[in-house]
Parts: sequence; structure tokens; C-alpha cells
Amino acid sequence: MAIDSIPERNSAAARGRAAIALIGCNHRTASVELRERVAFTPEQAVRAAHELCHMGVIEEAVVVSTCNRSELYGVTSEASESAPSAMISYFTDFHKLSPAELNGRLYRHAGPEAVRHLFRVASGIDSMLLGEAEILGQVREAYNRALENGSTGPVLNRLFQGALEVGKRVRAETEIGARPMSVALAGVKLAERVFGELKGHSALIVGAGAVAEQVVEHLRLRGIGELRVVNRSLARAEELARRMGGQAGDWSNFESLLDQPDIIVTSVSGSEHVLTRTLLERAMAARSGRAIFVIDLGVPRNVDPDAEGLYNVYLFNIDHLGEIVEQNKKAREAELPRVETIVDEHVTKFLAWQSSLEAAGLLDAFRARLEAERRALLAAHFANADGISESERARFEQLTEELIDRIVQVPSQRLRQARKLRRPLEGLAALRDVFGLDPSDEEDES
Repeated sequence: MAIDSIPERNSAAARGRAAIALIGCNHRTASVELRERVAFTPEQAVRAAHELCHMGVIEEAVVVSTCNRSELYGVTSEASESAPSAMISYFTDFHKLSPAELNGRLYRHAGPEAVRHLFRVASGIDSMLLGEAEILGQVREAYNRALENGSTGPVLNRLFQGALEVGKRVRAETEIGARPMSVALAGVKLAERVFGELKGHSALIVGAGAVAEQVVEHLRLRGIGELRVVNRSLARAEELARRMGGQAGDWSNFESLLDQPDIIVTSVSGSEHVLTRTLLERAMAARSGRAIFVIDLGVPRNVDPDAEGLYNVYLFNIDHLGEIVEQNKKAREAELPRVETIVDEHVTKFLAWQSSLEAAGLLDAFRARLEAERRALLAAHFANADGISESERARFEQLTEELIDRIVQVPSQRLRQARKLRRPLEGLAALRDVFGLDPSDEEDES
């Protein structure tokens, strides 16, 4: 059975009333200081999605958190307008922030705009580095975590599968990913601007994850001299150093490793600063004041921002990559119309699927209403009909069931055909009102 065909009889999706809501902040709306405060670790992302699904408003949830964005995606009843506010409240409470601190920093999208936003993210055109290579993998990892931990459902499964398809098509059919740029490459290019050729220079890489591995690869290709890798897990540091022709350092000897390198690149997870001002002051004394170039690619930041004032310590973080970002953007922005066309195509495709889902829910509600009326009519008729036989009762039951089958046969066939369309069905809300199938109408009548 396909993931997005798993029955969810009590969900908004099964009732055909599912709406998508999104709240978040990114490099356009928030500084790195704020982004590091609202970042989710993988474990926190799983917990947050689980808790969102148990708030009573959200039925499906996925948390996407990278160095440049933190976003919550949720599915709720179409009639619920409280979902975005509830998500914002959860977001601020989770990160122990006041609403004032996020005022003007959060964006919120719903329905088609939420779909479009995710598809643009997956395509790489909403990134700091236009067409960056990592974001599609990060979206995939965020979705897989939520899927494995049960916080997704039919709607977000379909949405994120669609986003991954968009990302693949964009990279296969356009040049937006040509000459791939990443945070790791931008950091290395920044080092080249300072040192010129990197041959003969030494580097210390703090971390052994995906970004650190990319940094090491770019440095190796540029003929870096001495290369050391240090990580909390010595085994991972050794494995990366062995593949890249470097040396691994023990985390317990971290401070002593700061005496030699010309370049330090940090990319480790955790909320505590790996390089404090005090640690760098001691390192500079041991180096006799010789200049050091530090690129902090961590979010939250790995290096204490106060260290920026130290003499001969040249400290940069991902928000300092602006000029490189602009050059990258100019080289690729000619591809944007082609990318946007692919995004538009898949947004339309998703909305058509969602409309067919809503239409199927509408038909189910219509049939349930007819069935309820049928049973009530027969009950009233049988109550006033003395001496009616069991065979006659059965005949009435059969005839009225066949009548309902005939009534819903044509719309059922048309809905099956509509599922193949690449455009949304129109007028479903009006149909719901005409047939009195809105649950709120039933509550008013009662």
C-alpha cells in the first residue's frame, strides 16, 4: 500500500477537510543570533512534531530545521483558523522566547502558499546560497524522521514526497545547481580571499559531519598543507581524516591543537560554544599573536561571538558570506523562471490531488447523510405499518440501498476521473453548503 493511501478515517484528510499551515523563520527574516536560538536538533524536531500532533489542533506535523531556517508544517481541519497561532505559541514556548522577540521575524503561510513555499525550499531557490546542494537532503531527512516517528499522515506524506520530486526535477532539468555552491564551499572561498592559494597552509576542522566532510574535500582539492580533524567521536574523526589524507586529533587535546593552524573551520552540533574567548586568548598567546582565520559554520554558533574582538582573530560566521552569496545568485538567477515553472506545475498537481481528496470526503459525507435519512424513513414507515413481513422489510431495505447506490454512482465515477486531472476541482465548498454537509451546520441545527 502506498504511504499516502493509508486509511485515516478519523483524520481531517479522511473527512476531506485537511488544510496545511506553516510557520517559521529563515535567513531573510532573522539574524544568525536568533536562528541559533530557534534551531531544533534532530531529537528536538521529533519531539516537537510529536507534541504538535497531541495539541488537539494539529493532526500531522513535520519540523524542518537547518542552519538557515526553522519551520513547522502542520495539517489541521479546514475549519480551524487557530492552527497557525497555536503553532507560533508552541514555537515560542519550546524555545523559551517571548512573542516580542519574534515579532516580525516569523512568517506564516496556509494552503497553496504553504505548498509553494516548501516546493521552493526543496528546489533550492529559497536558500541563502541559490541552488544549494544540501537543502534537498535536509528536507528528506526531516520528512523521514517525522515519518518514522508517526507524526505524518496522508497529506504531509503526499506534500513532502511532492517536494522531493520537485527538488530532483529542478536539479535534473535546470542549471540552478550548476557549479554547486554550499555553505562549506562558500567558507573555503572566503579563506581563499584572505590567503590566496591555500597550498602550504594548515587547517583544523572541528567536526566530522556532512558539512565538515565537504569542507575537508574542498580544502584537499585546493592543495591544503597540513589538515587535522577533531571531533567528539574520535572514530569518526579518524575515518574522515583517513579518507581525506589528513590526521585525526583527540577531543581531549583540543586546546593544544589550536597552536598551529592558519585556518579553523567549525561545524559541530550542540548549544555550547566549542571555542570560547578565553580558549582563543590562550591559543593566541601560545601562537605569539600569529593571525588565525576562523570560519564558524555552526547554528547554533560554535564560536563565542565575543572572540571577534580579539587581535588577529578573524572570525566569520554564515551571515558573513553575503558577497559570495550575491555572486552565486547572479550566476544562477537566469534559471529561476524555469525553476518556478516546475514549482508551479507541482503545486497545481498537489492542489488537484488535495481537491480530489476533499471531494471524496464530500461524497462520503453525502452518502452518510442519505443513509441516515434512509434509515430514519424506513424506521418511521415500519413503525406505522402493522403486519409487514420480514421479506417485505428486506425488500424495502434492498430497494432503498440500491436507490442510494444509483444516486452516488455518477458523482463517484466523475470523482475517479477528476483524480487524474492536474487542476483543482472548483465549487466544493458551495456544494457542501448546498447539501448541508458542513459539520457546523449540523451543530447549529441541534
